[in-house]
Amino acid sequence: MEEAPQREAPTGRMSPSGLPPSTDDTTTTTTTTTSTTSTTTTTTTATTTTTAVASPPSTPTLIDSAQFHIHSPSSTGFFLSSNPSLVPDRRPARGHEGAFVHPASFLRPRGLSHPMPPAQPERAIDREERRALRAIRNFLKVRTSYDVLPLSFRLIIFDTSLSVKESLNILIQNGIVSAPLWDSKSSTFAGLLTTSDYINVIQYYFQNPAALNQIDQFRLDSLREVEKALGVAPPETISIDPERPLYEACRRMLESRARRIPLVTHDSQTDRALVLSVVTQYRILKFVAVNVSDTQKLRKPLGELLLGSYHNLATASMDTPVIDVIHILVERSISSVPILNSEGVVYNVFEAVDVITLIKGGVYDDLSLTVGEALKKRSPDFPGIYTCSLNDGLDTIFDTIRKSRVHRLVVVDDNFRLKGVLTLSDILQYILLEGETDEFS
Repeated sequence: MEEAPQREAPTGRMSPSGLPPSTDDTTTTTTTTTSTTSTTTTTTTATTTTTAVASPPSTPTLIDSAQFHIHSPSSTGFFLSSNPSLVPDRRPARGHEGAFVHPASFLRPRGLSHPMPPAQPERAIDREERRALRAIRNFLKVRTSYDVLPLSFRLIIFDTSLSVKESLNILIQNGIVSAPLWDSKSSTFAGLLTTSDYINVIQYYFQNPAALNQIDQFRLDSLREVEKALGVAPPETISIDPERPLYEACRRMLESRARRIPLVTHDSQTDRALVLSVVTQYRILKFVAVNVSDTQKLRKPLGELLLGSYHNLATASMDTPVIDVIHILVERSISSVPILNSEGVVYNVFEAVDVITLIKGGVYDDLSLTVGEALKKRSPDFPGIYTCSLNDGLDTIFDTIRKSRVHRLVVVDDNFRLKGVLTLSDILQYILLEGETDEFS
């Protein structure tokens, strides 16, 4: 079979300032497209009522169906009898005599006189997609979470007695956005500190400005109190043993809606928990993109898969106050908000990690600045945003993930107008769950 030509991943990276590239500019932006198909299985349970008739014990006897005849004396019912004297005459009906009705007439379903249309043959692109997904899942099932880790890495763990301000400075100095928490009093793993925790702190002090003077004494072990005050559900503390299959780690992240999962093992001598590292969705998908060549067979366009979010999207403009965007992030439980102009053209994306940059000086209450002003505070080496179209397939998206650090893709049309948002969670869910019911058929 002749192999289909490889499609180049569209490019077109947005500038840190937020303006889309002009048509005569030679700078390009990495554009990738992803599509997803959602399969919903509805199970209908039929209830059967059985009436038991008491009879003396005897040896079961097979009953010949010819001994039973159905007589319909009226239009309102029928009776069943094995007494030959009650069997109606089978001679042709005369006058008002009821015609003999064969029992099979009552068993023949109605409304099914038309034959079912033949099943459509599977398309080659569907067959290749299904085989590629199976190959990826098999790969994830034989690899462990430990295999994803690089040969050399650094792990920073925060003690829960650390202040929020100190933890923020450490994150910024080391260029990270999350860290495992450790309770030294009980010598136990205490969860994961993420940007969502800092956003909750911002909301808390925005609603309680009188408590702002105590921010320097606010410690990480008090984060649960902030969540209770805001009515926010505490994040689920999930972890996995590094020797467990990578497939299991992915399923746990999807079930808890977490974007990263700590690898926690136990000391053989003391049986105490040991935090080994943290695995993110991006690291897992890049691991797949680098090691599984079958990702190049995922050629079904996003427009067919409808992978991602395309309706009721949360958006903002350059003039929107940052605090309003923060409220949107919390209410929608999302990690980014596309920034559009009046015509719906994508200018930029405000991400949850941008909040850390804004409050790195300890300013939690002065968030009345606009999104445009906030985006100017980004690092000069900010890579921009990644876009894709509905005509792109996951093959080009995996190619982009393999080459660049991508956390989401904005789906746009030819005029750069917003169509949808594709997250790494969407991609991970697709490669793990799409068509899973027929996996062993």
